[in-house]
Amino acid sequence: MHKYLRTAYQFGTLGGVLSVISFYFLSYLYPDPTNLNLIFGYFLIPVSIFLSIKFFKEYSNSGYLSFAEGMTVGFVTYGIIGVLSTLGIWLVLHFSPDLFEVIKSQKIALLFENMEMIISQVGENSYVATEQSMQGLTPWNVALNDGIWKIIPGMFFSIIISIILRKNPN
Repeated sequence: MHKYLRTAYQFGTLGGVLSVISFYFLSYLYPDPTNLNLIFGYFLIPVSIFLSIKFFKEYSNSGYLSFAEGMTVGFVTYGIIGVLSTLGIWLVLHFSPDLFEVIKSQKIALLFENMEMIISQVGENSYVATEQSMQGLTPWNVALNDGIWKIIPGMFFSIIISIILRKNPN
């Protein structure tokens, strides 16, 4: 089992650390770095998964890869990225309450800015519920959202990359 996880640990850890670093540096460039960090994640996740599966196939598995092996390596990779990203961003926001308040105010302002459109699409009750939810926003909510949006695309990218790189012995 260790041979499956060595490259996943390496690239998952690298991806998670890069995600937290990008969040931190984007916070200096833009008041609400959450959206830009998600976009960066859509580049980071497939690259990390591809490299972990490719390195596993070439260096740990003699050039062969079954779909299940690719999915296992991909799952561990995007799982580690999601967990590290969540914990890292939570720590950044926990130790920087000013940054969190800026993010929260930006999200609330965006909600008010789009009030008419949201009410027309989902109704006033949904808008009021969303507004109340935004008022109770915590650093953990912001961090968990980022982690979840690293894991969800990771599932799809793992399937695609595992199929593309699959090579069974003849």
